[in-house]
Amino acid sequence: MMTIKRILCLVLSCCLLACTGTGTPEGLSPVADFKPDEYLGTWYEIARLDHSFERGLHEVTATYSKREDGGLKVINRGYDPVKQRWKEAEGKAYFVDGPNIGKLKVSFFGPFYGAYNILVLDRLHYNFSLVAGPDRHYLWILSRTPELSYPVKAELIARAQHLGFDTSKLIFVEHNIQTGMKLPHQDTMRH
Repeated sequence: MMTIKRILCLVLSCCLLACTGTGTPEGLSPVADFKPDEYLGTWYEIARLDHSFERGLHEVTATYSKREDGGLKVINRGYDPVKQRWKEAEGKAYFVDGPNIGKLKVSFFGPFYGAYNILVLDRLHYNFSLVAGPDRHYLWILSRTPELSYPVKAELIARAQHLGFDTSKLIFVEHNIQTGMKLPHQDTMRH
């Protein structure tokens, strides 16, 4: 009986560590000289590696705003064309190594946090970014507009590949500016 309890404690501990992973993919560093105020606002997801909490969603956006406690409020939103409804999740993010480093921990439920590492950023206008989770299984290409010019998109994909991400598995997100209106059905996005 004691062995089963130990195994359960070990499994639970590993799950908690995985859910609260705020690390950076091995050998990579988040951007320095980060300006949080420039990052606020809405970002459109151009491409991502597949994961369950966004699977099948189109028109995915993330909107960042300031929180009173010094962190950021995060609203992730996407359209599920099968269920014909919007899904939305509200979370919170905090800087891990100070606000001038593009490394945050993000939570959409309870005390569990995931890593948000900004690896590449348009430092002049903050118009595009390449973001990773705690390892090379999570990757997003984000833009301030629903479309990203081919040269910029190709450069970001090449950079991601050079950094060790499997870019052959990227999912390119569909955005239809015409359907940007809020539809009557809205669910909570699970993370």
